[in-house]
Amino acid sequence: MINTTWLRTFCTLVEVGHFTRTAERLHMTQSGVSQHIRKLEEQLGAELLVRQGKQFSLSGAGERLYAEAQGILFALSNLEQTIAEDPPFEGSVRIMSPGSVGLKLYPHLLALQSKHPKLIIDYRFAPNPDVEKAIAGSGVDLGFMTSRSTLADVSCTPVAHEALLLVTPASIEEPDWDTLMNLGFIDHPDGSHHASLLLGANYPQFQHSNLFPKKGFSNQIGLILEPVSMGLGFTVLPAHAVEAFEKPGQIRVHPLANPVSETLYLCVPRHRALAARMKTVIAEAKRWI
Repeated sequence: MINTTWLRTFCTLVEVGHFTRTAERLHMTQSGVSQHIRKLEEQLGAELLVRQGKQFSLSGAGERLYAEAQGILFALSNLEQTIAEDPPFEGSVRIMSPGSVGLKLYPHLLALQSKHPKLIIDYRFAPNPDVEKAIAGSGVDLGFMTSRSTLADVSCTPVAHEALLLVTPASIEEPDWDTLMNLGFIDHPDGSHHASLLLGANYPQFQHSNLFPKKGFSNQIGLILEPVSMGLGFTVLPAHAVEAFEKPGQIRVHPLANPVSETLYLCVPRHRALAARMKTVIAEAKRWI
């Protein structure tokens, strides 16, 4: 493989046309320039210069090498620049989170992309285990989870808290135990977990969400409150999901004696440095959660 330092010296010598001035440009000694040319000729097994005292001209091999070398050195220079660059508002950022925080963050991150069109937001909604797996396997650049990862390859930092809310049809004024039993539960992928946390802290009768008649299920975060708004049951959801519902007049959120919140964690691959664009997205996300 050709030594690129020797090659750069050779091309500079051809462009400058003088050993002493080449040495000055490259901050070398004249003998150092001569040594690079000699080593390059030895490596290639061809004479590159036709020496005439202190003057020189290119041999046929030298002309061919110079013609090819310019493109190679230019490409290497561009490569070095590209690798060194770390623009804060350019490139793709892959993010994954549970649906509730996604409903909150995604519009704001799209607004950020609108200001900086070279910044590409790739946002996926998924439950905690899928987020954790994607981060550990480098499937995404960063994620948000509502539980701390147990994997060694995932680093988690608490960044916010999100309240869990009891939501009923708008007609319900007092959500006592009998009222909830008569309504029935609108379930979702985290329904049992959320119900256990909030209802278990506020209703002595609560043992498990399966005690309630199941009146529906949806795995689409934006649709879970649709059956609730139609009077078909109640549910427990994180606050961001409730805030995003487009028909707030048809549901009622009930403050309970013992509020319960989930901790939201920012999670990233433990052994990988964050690019500037990822730090940009993290800073923007923290503004809104």
